[in-house]
Amino acid sequence: MEITCSFPHKLFNLTLLLWVSHLQATDQSFTNFIFGDSLVDVGNNNYLFTLSKADSSPYGIDFRPSNGQPTGRFTNGRTISDIVGEALGAKSAPTPYLEPNTEVNTIHSGINYASGSAGIFDDTGLLFIGRVPLREQVSYFEKSRDYMVRMIGENGTKEMLKKSMFTITIGSNDILNYIQPSIPFFSQDKLPIGVLQDSMVFHLTTHLKRLHELGARKFVVVGVGPLGCIPFARALNLIPAGKCSDQVNQIVRGYNMKLRHSLRTLNNELGYHNTTFVYANSYDLFLKLVLNYRQFGLENADKPCCGGYFPPFTCFKGPNQNSSEAACEERSEFVFWDAYHPTEAANLIVAKALLDGDQTVATPFNIRHLNHL
Repeated sequence: MEITCSFPHKLFNLTLLLWVSHLQATDQSFTNFIFGDSLVDVGNNNYLFTLSKADSSPYGIDFRPSNGQPTGRFTNGRTISDIVGEALGAKSAPTPYLEPNTEVNTIHSGINYASGSAGIFDDTGLLFIGRVPLREQVSYFEKSRDYMVRMIGENGTKEMLKKSMFTITIGSNDILNYIQPSIPFFSQDKLPIGVLQDSMVFHLTTHLKRLHELGARKFVVVGVGPLGCIPFARALNLIPAGKCSDQVNQIVRGYNMKLRHSLRTLNNELGYHNTTFVYANSYDLFLKLVLNYRQFGLENADKPCCGGYFPPFTCFKGPNQNSSEAACEERSEFVFWDAYHPTEAANLIVAKALLDGDQTVATPFNIRHLNHL
């Protein structure tokens, strides 16, 4: 007598159907792997012993997903990466790599490896103690990739990474460390400016090539913004209101020019692998915003909304726990949130330009176009 049992087959078919649905849902969502510094950190530094933290009020006061509670973002609301992700269909922002049990989000939305005070060089941000340099961030991605391979196999991982975006926002701290006065016992002989710029580009390019070897194909590499215009640099150089330190901005411009040239070379060398490196021109975008802030509906491009204009530049909650006395009331009217970082209002303006702007903003094309490739 032949006995048949259809239940295991039905169960197998149901499991297969659920897995296919999962892959389709994953395919439709926006996946972003984010590397960088405090401009895009979403909480990695919360898990480090470090002086560079944004885990207390009023940081995050306008971040709706957390109901105004600090998440580790170094601004009052969303970062540029948050805003870009939302515009491109991300269901949620990539979680910080150092957050416990975050691996399960790797395939759905990507991971954020960025760390406040980190730089391209390993020793950048040393005074802040804990931070994750870019080299280590790339090593963390290798571990994430291993997890993906265990979950969906080598071929599945390669296909997923081909469609994912890799965003790198780093370099500001390397230059800020360079322009700061030397500190006894920590100081080193400063490199000539040209050597500094070349070394930054060389090390960054090395890490980009490593990410490419690991499967990355769509890159957004963000240039350094006009650091000579941030409240910290202006105070350091005694620059009057409405002006920027051209000395600092000159260092940034030279670095960005060399970075742009390097990315053009990478596009020529690796383009046949269906690889694209987009250079995001944050320098010109932020400079235009700072110099013409009223045209963008803002009211203040000099003072930080939170913390002082002079050292120690501390942004923290006031003694009355029901209010953030250190933060300005009209946060949507300020370019700078604290002495180093832009407000969500400024981030919105820049993100929109990077998404849909012309080749003066992003080359060879904008982020939305890259996402559609």
